[in-house]
Amino acid sequence: MREADRRSVLGSVWLRDEPEPTRARLSRDDIVKTAIRVLDREGLDKFSMRVMAAELDAAATSALYWRIATKDDLLELVVDEIFADALVPAPERGDWRDHVTVVVQAAYDALWEHPWAARLLASHGGLGPNYHALIDRVESVLDAAGFKGTHLDAAVSAIFHYLVGSAVTDSAWLSVVRRSGLNDARWATESAGRMGVDATHLAAYLNRKSRSGPEARFASGLRVILVGLRPRQLS
Repeated sequence: MREADRRSVLGSVWLRDEPEPTRARLSRDDIVKTAIRVLDREGLDKFSMRVMAAELDAAATSALYWRIATKDDLLELVVDEIFADALVPAPERGDWRDHVTVVVQAAYDALWEHPWAARLLASHGGLGPNYHALIDRVESVLDAAGFKGTHLDAAVSAIFHYLVGSAVTDSAWLSVVRRSGLNDARWATESAGRMGVDATHLAAYLNRKSRSGPEARFASGLRVILVGLRPRQLS
């Protein structure tokens, strides 16, 4: 098998060597940051390598394809970069539940700020260094608290499945509202009757700062999961 084919079979940019440096003025990091800016502005549905090439000047376009060969590679890089903002230090006070909450809440906040990223987690997340660092932080906290063996693995999985599931669900709601061109309150008023729900409750459900909004729901649900977990070891 040719080396190029072998790299393709591996299926992830994180499982291949980064191209050798060139004289091109754009680094891979420059391209990733530009892609995040474009995704925040245009959204995932309109994103393409052609859009990226247009965002860069003509002299930089060749550097784009030399540094990052495909759209999937670029999306893997950008979704992992989002998690860099979630690598916050653990608090000095509180128990293990408080420590896990700080780390996981930061990850949820990062995904909320870039809602397109949540949609990528099912197909482009999980192998990058920032995502692994996030898992390592949660795992270290749980290990120090007394979680061992398969119970440690199960606890980490439960926490991250909740994080990803919440982010994907909230992102889906946000995407629907944004496609309508209406704000949350107007969309709720126009849609509630068709959904068979109360417009006021629907508006509150969508409002990030509401007591029944996505941020409050995420925090409450995370607490339920953490309260239900107990340090132990399962063989």
